[in-house]
Amino acid sequence: MPISPLYSLLIILVVAVTTFFTRFLPFAVFPKNKEIPRVVQFLGKALPPAVIGMLVVYCFKAMKVTAFPFGLPELLAGAAVVLLHIWKRNNLLSIGVGTILYMVLVQTVFA
Repeated sequence: MPISPLYSLLIILVVAVTTFFTRFLPFAVFPKNKEIPRVVQFLGKALPPAVIGMLVVYCFKAMKVTAFPFGLPELLAGAAVVLLHIWKRNNLLSIGVGTILYMVLVQTVFA
């Protein structure tokens, strides 16, 4: 069943408003002249490494080391991400190259 243009437009509008609201909310709750609570400061420092750790666990959770290709695509792409990030310090570059490398490996080299 085809989706109507109006329905697609409404979806885009809801996503845009939601994205704008989540970006605007912290500035509305914590104006410049108001001190940010210590718990929010702690969460701002603790959550990014925790989220990255969870993403790493999620990426490697289905890796099969007992059957071909023995987790090589995942390990090679993961090593590429780490090395590229140490070298360039660019999240977008390291994650993008790692994702592309992984897809090339699983679809061509280890297919």
